[in-house]
Amino acid sequence: MDNRSITDVAAVSWRDYLALCKLKVVYLIVFTAVVGMLLATPGMVPLDTLFFATLGIGLAASCAAALNHVVDHQIDSKMARTMRRPLPKGNVSVLNAIIFAWFLGTISMGILAFLVNPLTAALTALSIIGYSFIYSMFLKRATPQNIVIGGASGAAPPVLGWCAVTGTLDPNSLLLFLIIFAWTPPHFWALAIYRRDDYAAVNIPMLPVTHGVEFTRLHILLYTIVLCITTLLPYLVHMTGPFYLVCAIMLDAWFLYYVIRMQFDHSDRLAMKTFAVSISYLMLLFAALLVDHYIPLIARLI
Repeated sequence: MDNRSITDVAAVSWRDYLALCKLKVVYLIVFTAVVGMLLATPGMVPLDTLFFATLGIGLAASCAAALNHVVDHQIDSKMARTMRRPLPKGNVSVLNAIIFAWFLGTISMGILAFLVNPLTAALTALSIIGYSFIYSMFLKRATPQNIVIGGASGAAPPVLGWCAVTGTLDPNSLLLFLIIFAWTPPHFWALAIYRRDDYAAVNIPMLPVTHGVEFTRLHILLYTIVLCITTLLPYLVHMTGPFYLVCAIMLDAWFLYYVIRMQFDHSDRLAMKTFAVSISYLMLLFAALLVDHYIPLIARLI
């Protein structure tokens, strides 16, 4: 093998291991965790805490993603959306993926336990277990309510970020948890409608497969209404100010518009568009939380 081919193999291997981390998902997780950190204090988070907590939570999320690849590698090989992932393609072995996940998890737990605080490390470990094992191995295959119950682990990042700064479980951080928890079903079910044939082919009991697309659309609407109500709670408990309230109402109306359209327009294209909107919605909502948090500080400086 010449030098060029060796380099090519190394590059492909590097990209495959990076693909195991599901970086697009990790970016959203880290962003909501960082917002949780910044909301936890009226001033600025100590830079060392911000750096190590972000790094530790990001590595933990990557660990959970890699473990999910391992758990799902057999069904991934039969689904159009996932059949080109590293394990189904044979680019990374199951054993190597497990070792990679173990390495990421060990490093993340060490960073969080010794350079942040033990409570954050413990809660992060529970989140990994919740997503990689309880959801991926059991709930996903056992009940059409899998994403509702399993959504708790995905809703944890802002709580982890808040805990990284304060070392405690603050009630306000749990409001951020509730927002993501309520957001997860309509977000994921929109994708599940689009990919329902894939899930049916591998006998995964996603709601569109077990109860039909019309039933799922209705539940997307109901959960989105719950989400819209939940997003008002930070303002109602005086955690945020008018800026956040206005942004939340506008963003809720935007997301709800697409969800209501889904009740009449049954195209898979609109379902996928709603899925994409839901991601932007959550990022903008958390950005609004952050801006609102620093408005009083900016006003004092002015």
